[in-house]
Amino acid sequence: MKIKKGILLICLVMLFGNVILAQATYKYIGADKCKLCHNKPATGEQYKKWTEEPHSKAIATLSSQKAMDYAKKNNIEDPSKEAKCLKCHSTYDRAEANQRATILPAEGVSCETCHGPGSSYKSPVIMKNKAMAMKAGLIVPDKQLCIQCHNKDNPFPKDFDYEASLPKVLHPNSQRAN
Repeated sequence: MKIKKGILLICLVMLFGNVILAQATYKYIGADKCKLCHNKPATGEQYKKWTEEPHSKAIATLSSQKAMDYAKKNNIEDPSKEAKCLKCHSTYDRAEANQRATILPAEGVSCETCHGPGSSYKSPVIMKNKAMAMKAGLIVPDKQLCIQCHNKDNPFPKDFDYEASLPKVLHPNSQRAN
C-alpha cells in the first residue's frame, strides 16, 4: 500500500511540476509575431483591427499633454516611465522581465495582454484547436481581465460597460475550430 501511495505521490509531483514549469516558460512574443497569422482577410484581420483601436496606442497616450498635466499635479516625473501607468498601458512593462521574448516596449496594450503570452500556443496546429491553445496558455478574455485597468482607480475614469465595450474590440478568427 505504501508503494502505491509513493508512486501516486511521485506522479502528482511530476504532473504539477510540469504545469508549474509550463506556466513559467510562457514568453511574450509580441504583436509582430501574432500579425504573421492574424492579419489575413480570410481569418478576420485581427492585427489590423487592433492597430485601429485605442489599445494599440495606449503607450503613446502617456506622452500626451493630458497625461503630462496629470503627472505634474501628482508628482510623477514622466508617466511613460511610471510603473503605476505602465501596468495598464504596456504589455511589455506588465510582463515579468524573464517572460519578454520578442515583445516590444512600444506596443501598448497588445494581443498578449488579453490573450496571454503566445510562445506556447502560437503554432497554427495548436491555434486551430481552442482546447489545445488554452492548455498552452491562451486566455479567453473576460470582464475580470478588462476591469484590471478599466476601473475607478484609473486617473481618467470613464464609466466602463463591458457589454457595450466588447463589440469595439471583438476580432473573431473565422477559421478557428472550437
